[in-house]
Amino acid sequence: EERKMSNNMAKIAEARKTVEQLKLEVNIDRMKVSKAAAELLAYCEAHAKEDPLVTPVPSSENPFREKKLLCIIL
Repeated sequence: EERKMSNNMAKIAEARKTVEQLKLEVNIDRMKVSKAAAELLAYCEAHAKEDPLVTPVPSSENPFREKKLLCIIL
C-alpha cells in the first residue's frame, strides 16, 4: 500500500513537471519546417557574397595567407 502511494506521488510529480513544461511551450511561435528551411536558404543566398567561407577572400586581401619565402641558390 505504501509503495503504491509512493508510486502515485511520483506519477503526480512527473505530471506536474510535464504541465509546467507545456505551459512554457504554449507561447512559442511555431512554423513549418519547409517554411523555415526556405527562409534560411533565402538568407544564405542573399548573404553568400559577404561570407568568406562561401566566397573566399582574394589572396591579395587575406591577412592570414602564408608568406612565401624566396630562396635562390647560386
